[in-house]
Amino acid sequence: MIDIDNISFSYKNADRMSLEGINLDINPGEVILLCGQSGCGKTTLTRFLNGLIPNFFEGKRDGNVYLNKKLIGEMPIYEISEHMGSVFQNPKTQFFNVDTTSEIVFGCENLSMSEDEIEKRLQRVVDDFDLNHLLDKSIFKLSGGEKQKIACASVSAVNPEIFVLDEPSSNLDSQSSWNLEDIIRKWKSQKKTVIIGEHKLFFLENVVDKVVYLNNGKIENVWSISEFKKVNHRNLGLRQLDLNNLAAKRREYYSANNEFMELRNFKFNYGKTPILDIDNVKIPKNEIIAIIGKNGAGKSTFANCLCGLKRSCKGEIVFENKTLKRKDRLKKSYMVMQDVNHQLFSESVMDEVLLSMNEEDEKEAESILKNLNLIHLKDTHPMALSGGEKQRVAIASAIASKNEILIFDEPTSGLDLNNMMKVSENLIYLQSLGITSFIITHDFELIMEACSHVLHFENGKIIDNYQINEEKLRKFFLK
Repeated sequence: MIDIDNISFSYKNADRMSLEGINLDINPGEVILLCGQSGCGKTTLTRFLNGLIPNFFEGKRDGNVYLNKKLIGEMPIYEISEHMGSVFQNPKTQFFNVDTTSEIVFGCENLSMSEDEIEKRLQRVVDDFDLNHLLDKSIFKLSGGEKQKIACASVSAVNPEIFVLDEPSSNLDSQSSWNLEDIIRKWKSQKKTVIIGEHKLFFLENVVDKVVYLNNGKIENVWSISEFKKVNHRNLGLRQLDLNNLAAKRREYYSANNEFMELRNFKFNYGKTPILDIDNVKIPKNEIIAIIGKNGAGKSTFANCLCGLKRSCKGEIVFENKTLKRKDRLKKSYMVMQDVNHQLFSESVMDEVLLSMNEEDEKEAESILKNLNLIHLKDTHPMALSGGEKQRVAIASAIASKNEILIFDEPTSGLDLNNMMKVSENLIYLQSLGITSFIITHDFELIMEACSHVLHFENGKIIDNYQINEEKLRKFFLK
């Protein structure tokens, strides 16, 4: 079905090859996992498959990709889209509508399907993805994970022969990731071909047929899934395939002196709809606090209110025996947003980090960049980086700010094992400096590696508040 014949590619003005000498045959009905460390070429390979190279991304290319013996590079995008559906790492880049229902059926309408057929397909994907509660909602009011689900559903509604997914679980909660496994299994039973570029592997163990491991733009290994299960994933810089093997790293509980941040009558509404409703809660100071919950539980809204970004948030925050007004919270805290594109402003990575520092101390900035494996990119424009690299630049800026309260919204989204570990090490270092870190995350591996306390959100309320507890975490995250 898909024949990849000796392709190589370098992006325009890039100083290295993104892909080099790639040969691969993908058979009808196969589920293929593309994996490897950040920058290995996964996303570039998916762009070859769905025609974005050469139709949208310029560069020097050699070799060819064939779909049913036709050159993909010579096919118009509309023809490719009849056979192939794509879900990108950042779902916002593929939305065309402002409400969810219109977005789900957009592809079907473009293919001139009948109204009855569109209605039938809409109902099918709503059932498959459990989307009844998200119909007729504003795209702009969805969480990152909810946007990802809508993107998957809109592609599934078209019912193509081939699905190409680039980091589809990056913003999904654990239950949604397991649901995605069920969807991939359903596609597989329908003889669909599925190609997935992913760092998180746990939900793919039982649906993947073949694993392609990329390193520096080259295919280094191809395994069957049974062979891959015997591989030492950690030595390859890959995430865990089986999360049951993880154990929490026991750390000293820093808040033994009973220092707390207290939230009183902490509430926020969108219009008349309550999104956040916290009567009273004490949160230990100087901890690495994981904020967990399903997509849409109110986690990001809580973070925005906590650091003072939401003007209409009501209630009090008492910190170090002082009631922090909104302006105080803005000064004391620093937030790394889920979509880091909103907070990258400078012409280079180095300048971006220096923006957060009181004095232009390049040596300290270089030290931060080294700790996050970014020093080789210090002169690169931030918008030229991959999603995972941008994420780490924003984290570097947060560390450089030296604020007392740091808030990270999905800091390891799209990160491989090595860079997740770098983030973990930096969080632990910040804790040693007396900094309180809030980590909104669906990353079970990060929590087990670094976090010391958990806030569990559901429907805008904190339903549990506890020191790290493996049993509770496994119950929430594992299938």
